[in-house]
Amino acid sequence: MRPTKADLEAARDRLIPDVLPPDGEPLSVLFSGINPGLYSAATGHHFARPGNRFWPALHRSGFTDRLLHPSEQDLLPGYGLGITNLAPRATARADELTGEELRDGGRRLTALVERHRPAYLAVCGVTAYRTAFGRADARIGPQEEAFGPARLWILPNPSGLNASWQLDRLAAEFARLRSAATG
Repeated sequence: MRPTKADLEAARDRLIPDVLPPDGEPLSVLFSGINPGLYSAATGHHFARPGNRFWPALHRSGFTDRLLHPSEQDLLPGYGLGITNLAPRATARADELTGEELRDGGRRLTALVERHRPAYLAVCGVTAYRTAFGRADARIGPQEEAFGPARLWILPNPSGLNASWQLDRLAAEFARLRSAATG
């Protein structure tokens, strides 16, 4: 069922729980979005807005054996995958977040990576990453510096609003990460 306009407005500032394996279980890649959109917050599912390319890119890249629906996000730990967000607060657009919210989210993300120890942290959104961690020179792809115990990979924002990264190109970048994470 699609959320109504009232559902979307009611979802503002709502939080979505992280999708993580139980403590001590292997975590190959922890994907971090920027923050939940209103559609995701209304449904309770990460990357849920129609037009978001996260789930198709995840499948086309070989991370999953079939295209998962956002409502199936709880299957991800079985693939060694997890999802979190830099900033937990739902907004209509990521540019509604303050720099301080992103920096606070960066500190939370650092603690989460220390606790769950993924092999890779994949941040979906280079501009948000730059703000959260003060890395103005960060680019899409693998990063030289580690992120605590994890290797760091910056992915493009999979939002349908990111027109410079169409699905095939986005899936190819996800596939480069998958190859490194499983290689």
